[in-house]
Amino acid sequence: MTAVAVGILFVYQMISAIFGHSLSQAFIDGNPDKAALTLGVALTISSGLAVAGIGLLMYRVLKGFGHKAAIWYPILRFVELAVTATCAVYLLIQLEAVPNTMLWVYIPTGIGGLVLNYLLFVTRIVPRPIAVLGFVGYVLLLLGVPLELLGIVDMDMGPGMLMLAPGGLFEVLVLPVWLFVKGFRLPQASQPTRVSAT
Repeated sequence: MTAVAVGILFVYQMISAIFGHSLSQAFIDGNPDKAALTLGVALTISSGLAVAGIGLLMYRVLKGFGHKAAIWYPILRFVELAVTATCAVYLLIQLEAVPNTMLWVYIPTGIGGLVLNYLLFVTRIVPRPIAVLGFVGYVLLLLGVPLELLGIVDMDMGPGMLMLAPGGLFEVLVLPVWLFVKGFRLPQASQPTRVSAT
């Protein structure tokens, strides 16, 4: 049931974030509909809450493999929630966006994703190719932050969107489908696998 819940939250957080960002961006681009903006902010915050929920659920699964490493995942996911909610509420109150909002969100998302996929890879609770896909996706996400700040790419359009593709594929399709069908591959309780935090 935990695996299914994590899969559902991964899909929900992605879909709600996309629709929330779209509605908020429409207001920034000149749409005066504040009701749509409010809905966009609500969806964005609900996406952040789903992210935090993923962190808590995955911590319950991963803590038996190495507490010191596992604790960083929910911490980073709560940081992501805090950044997301702060930027969303600022937009709703001030009616203007925090500069580079999505890039600020991508930083804890990317670091948290690297922690998660490191743990998935070493614990093998999902197949390693899935963890590798996620790792590549979050590396590209983090790489895109300085590249966009330097004006080299724009991850909202054109070739820059390709940097989001592996992580999106991991979050909304590959990992959730595996969790729905197979769940986590956990070791026997009598022979726990330990993972070093270093």
